[in-house]
Amino acid sequence: MKFGVIVFPGSNCDHDAYHVISKHVGQPVEFIWHKQTDLSSYDAIIVPGGFSYGDYLRCGALAKFSPVMQSVKEFAAQGKFVFGICNGFQILCEAGLLPGALIRNRDLHFICDFVNLKVENQTTPYTSEVESGKILSIPIAHAEGNYVCDDATFQSLEENNQIVFRYCDENGEITDDANPNGARSNIAGICNLDRNVLGMMPHPERACEELLGSNDGRDIFRSLTKAISQISN
Repeated sequence: MKFGVIVFPGSNCDHDAYHVISKHVGQPVEFIWHKQTDLSSYDAIIVPGGFSYGDYLRCGALAKFSPVMQSVKEFAAQGKFVFGICNGFQILCEAGLLPGALIRNRDLHFICDFVNLKVENQTTPYTSEVESGKILSIPIAHAEGNYVCDDATFQSLEENNQIVFRYCDENGEITDDANPNGARSNIAGICNLDRNVLGMMPHPERACEELLGSNDGRDIFRSLTKAISQISN
């Protein structure tokens, strides 16, 4: 088993993801420079947070043209796992690997805070190890986390159970007050139809040690590791 963490110019959460995979999940992991195109040795790719290409033009709009992204599309088409976090989620949407888009927060401010997340689909490779009914405490750090999509896309997401995480209050209630950025239907993370591609705005890699305020993010990475192990066996 081996993970790869993509590094774009401007990425700043790549080392966080690397640390979690190597230290908390205990699996081999390598950095992948954005010009690299051979992903054949990896079982899972993490598209990390940060500010790829300085977020110029639009978040993720330039990163989608990096040579590695065509390989990521082919990687995902093979059924392998692709996990986009924050800017990584934005990139996956821009690249067409996930539907919808991320736009400016409704208050037009950058938000850095802990949020509560409700797991809406516990049968994905990324959530199978999360305790049933548990409300996750995960930090966000973004200015463009407002998930939008058209009505047809939203209906498809709901019908196919592709909404994986929603912002909620401490009791698990989906309320507007618990929505930090104006995302449609409090959407914090979605997956593709095949469940192997996940994008989420909160940062689970920043919630893997009690010292940082929460270790709720570890179960997401442990779920992914278990899914890879089951395929390998």
